Amino acid sequence: MNTLLTVNLRLAARSLNRNRLRTALTMLGIIMGVAAVLTMVALGTGARQSVQTEVSSAGTNLVFVKAGNYARNGESVGIVAGLGAAHTLVAADADAIAQTVQHIRALSPGLSVRAFIANGDTRAFARVQGVADGFALAYGWELNPGRMLQEHQGDPEEAVIGRALADKLFGQGEDPRGKTLRVRDTSYVVVGVTRSEAEDQRDVLFVPWKALQRSLGVEHLDSIVVAAERAGETSQIAADITRLLRQRHGIAGSAQPVGYLAQTRSAGGAPDDFTVETQAAAALTKGLYTPAAAFALANLPKLDEVTLAEMANTLDHSSDTMTALLSSIAGVSLIVGGIGIMNIMLVSVTERTREIGIRMATGARSRDVAVQFLIEAMTLSVVGGIAGLILGLATARLVGWSLGWPTRVPASAMLVALGIAALIGLVFGSYPARRAAHLDPIVALRAD
Repeated sequence: MNTLLTVNLRLAARSLNRNRLRTALTMLGIIMGVAAVLTMVALGTGARQSVQTEVSSAGTNLVFVKAGNYARNGESVGIVAGLGAAHTLVAADADAIAQTVQHIRALSPGLSVRAFIANGDTRAFARVQGVADGFALAYGWELNPGRMLQEHQGDPEEAVIGRALADKLFGQGEDPRGKTLRVRDTSYVVVGVTRSEAEDQRDVLFVPWKALQRSLGVEHLDSIVVAAERAGETSQIAADITRLLRQRHGIAGSAQPVGYLAQTRSAGGAPDDFTVETQAAAALTKGLYTPAAAFALANLPKLDEVTLAEMANTLDHSSDTMTALLSSIAGVSLIVGGIGIMNIMLVSVTERTREIGIRMATGARSRDVAVQFLIEAMTLSVVGGIAGLILGLATARLVGWSLGWPTRVPASAMLVALGIAALIGLVFGSYPARRAAHLDPIVALRAD
């Protein structure tokens, strides 16, 4: 069996090599079809990831962990208030949250201080906030110009500056990148400018949190910002963080309290030395007294569940639409290539009628002739598929680079593309092979 396959492959290679230009033109249909499919898969996968990221992070997907815990008039609703400020929130807590709590997209420890920021003789009194690189991902920053800061040991440290603060220190619209600022006893070189219009970010200098700790001579954190993978998961993440920190801080009765308000404000138990609050909760309760806030937050987890379900349906619908689009493009492209293969194989059967008659006269069976032409068609298709695979990967990268669009081709997609190319050769080569196998040997020998 292996010997027969080897012989047929050799015959197929010899036959296709006879007319190289015709073979190349025939392969062109499969090459372009497979290349088009892989390019669309790469762009479609990148687009889907981008859409999923945007949809998943849409709305209120942040959880704020703050040091200290105080609820004004909390006693009226059974909330036991802890200290208004505390130094018990540390970097190890942030590490534990990142390693233990699921469905976290980004995390950044935080430290904040108001101080004079100097650019030579120009000074501004503003907030300096220590953050990690996850802060930019959590808030979806667009840095223009520049990039996110990177933590390193050295002088000067790196910093990202808000646009409004940059205008104060460097002049309206000036590019501050590469320029040095000084805060207390530490120098920072500006590497990026955030275009965020949030009130708490436009007039702020962002520096590495470890550098700010060293500058202030402290080891605690003021806050931890956590971004959920999807907005509807924030309530569960807040509950998980609360339970984890109560255990880590050795708070009595560390079992999870019942109810969302109890989880965030330690109702009915020992007071927390921290506060965990979702972005949705912060928006709903802004400016409200604690009793009114408790009423507003009563059904917040149910709101999260509705948000999560709606986003899941949106993503499923987007995925189905993208799959249908790619399938239709793949079908049309490869069918065109398959028709080209069938056409050229029919021409080949006509041209080699006498050769087929000689083979049959010397003992070849109809099945042997059919297998020979099927293998020839599949060889033509598979070689074209491999060439299309290479062209598709190169085209996807080029198009993605030119559009600034993420591209990714899964290994499974490449294997499926080659498998479909072989299937196209088998399906569209079946009719020419069947026609060759049913030739009358006597008539075939008489052919010119």
